[in-house]
Amino acid sequence: MELFLIDGIGPFFSDDKPRRINWSKIPFEQLDLEAPEKCAQHFKRIRQDMRTFAGNASTMGFNAITLDDVAHLADHPEYEPTIRARIAVYRAESQAIFKIIHAAGLDLYITMDILSMSTAIRQKVNGRLDRAIKFTQELLTQLFADFPQISGIIMRIGESDGRDVKDPMRSELLLRSIPDTNQFIRALLPIFEAEKRCLIFRTWTVGAFSIGDLMWHRDTFARTLKDIHSPNFIVSIKFGESDFFRHLPLNSNFFRSNHRKIIELQTRQEYEGAGEYPAYIGHDYSRYAEQLKQAPNMAGLIIWCQTGGWHPFRRRTLIDGNAVWANINTQVALGIFKDNLTPQAALMRWTGAEHFTEINELMQLSESVVKTLLYEPQFAQQKLFFRRVRIPPLLAIYWNTVFINPSVGRVMRHYVKDPQQSSDLARVAMQKLKRMQQLAEQSGLPAEDVEFMHDSLNLVRLARRYFLIPQDSSTLESALRNARKHYKKKYPKSLRPRYRIKLDFSAQKLSPSAITIGLRLFMRKQRGYRIIDHLILLRLLSIGYWLARRAHPRMIPKFARKSAMGVDVIFR
Repeated sequence: MELFLIDGIGPFFSDDKPRRINWSKIPFEQLDLEAPEKCAQHFKRIRQDMRTFAGNASTMGFNAITLDDVAHLADHPEYEPTIRARIAVYRAESQAIFKIIHAAGLDLYITMDILSMSTAIRQKVNGRLDRAIKFTQELLTQLFADFPQISGIIMRIGESDGRDVKDPMRSELLLRSIPDTNQFIRALLPIFEAEKRCLIFRTWTVGAFSIGDLMWHRDTFARTLKDIHSPNFIVSIKFGESDFFRHLPLNSNFFRSNHRKIIELQTRQEYEGAGEYPAYIGHDYSRYAEQLKQAPNMAGLIIWCQTGGWHPFRRRTLIDGNAVWANINTQVALGIFKDNLTPQAALMRWTGAEHFTEINELMQLSESVVKTLLYEPQFAQQKLFFRRVRIPPLLAIYWNTVFINPSVGRVMRHYVKDPQQSSDLARVAMQKLKRMQQLAEQSGLPAEDVEFMHDSLNLVRLARRYFLIPQDSSTLESALRNARKHYKKKYPKSLRPRYRIKLDFSAQKLSPSAITIGLRLFMRKQRGYRIIDHLILLRLLSIGYWLARRAHPRMIPKFARKSAMGVDVIFR
């Protein structure tokens, strides 16, 4: 391995307002480019934070950084004048940022969605692949000429901007099929070869269109990369077949091609508190690293230490003094993969010897608590697919929101066959959290974060009991209401970002038998598609869904319609 990338968007987030933040990319629309004095102060803060971040990343052992994005950095004569003016400001400010990065000894990689477009370019491309290829070729050729310090581009084709992005330059899913994606890559590679730059192609997809199973389907993966051979091409693969969740086996696509590959890891886990409390990854990542020794042509890794999720948690890795838990995960992950260290040796590199015993126990307990309480193991360890998506192993928790209602309970009871075992694991996890608080105090780490973890996951414990033991539901409803009230009072939004607890004890609209039939019909336990998938779920269900959405626009809850790309995307 020779490429050790870390994402560098943290310096671009300095807003401390108590609200949810889209951590998927730099919030370009908030840079105030039209207010020169305010903009100058904003970029001054960015440069200061970038010096801190880049220096820490370099000292830690990274040799490259990734920043967002080509759309706001590359100019094109057919952009609208107002957009070209905004790009000009960002380009000028970026030169100083790039100098800071290179002064720290880090190579620079820029992200790119396929395809981000203004209104004028959208009208010009008009959905045609040939026009999109020509436009992208022109864009990259000029970008490489203007910025020789850029080492490569990280290309994402399977996810686009979230619903909340208001920037005039918005991305949308352009490549919808295997042939189109293959053709697009092959058309761009000669530019990278001529300019001696690297094209890193991400296989991450969210299930949209026929290319939507690229990240886990072996045939889609093989056909997409067919006849693509270049020393300037790298395939980037997330460690599992879904997003950055626990309880996932290593993605087998690492072993299915001879292309150069990097593994994507996350150390400020967006689904596990995003650095607000300890959620150690050492042993999981050590297991992946050991398995990858058998994978051909591993070129390195990229660690997403800040990017990912829609939530109010705002600690910035390698910048803020309170980002201790993500900093530990980042140090340990790099040590495991770059230096072939054990989790213990990688952790000691961060802790030193004085408090290693206490911190090592604290980290191991945090890993166990997350895997047995935040996740329900009996559900999480099952392999489930719906259409082109592997179902996430985390049930009832969506970033910083915990959903507690009878419907979620019915789903959990369908998959969890031993409720008592589940309840026992939750009880033991709460005892471990008490021990974790003692260890944090002894080692000088923020015990208040472990207390927050205890209080947050206690609500998850109560919810699990409500889900799995329906005969106690009336008692538990009262307990959950009281626990939520106490939680909100103890952690007011103005003082600390917290979980949202969405309680709804009204009777479910669907009968238990209807939910059971639906789960058996729509969910499958195999990667391969069934006959019913080909005949109904991949075709007719999509048509039926869109007809129903048109007749009943609010049939999908707001959080599912408005968060990220919206749930609609998996029915495309």
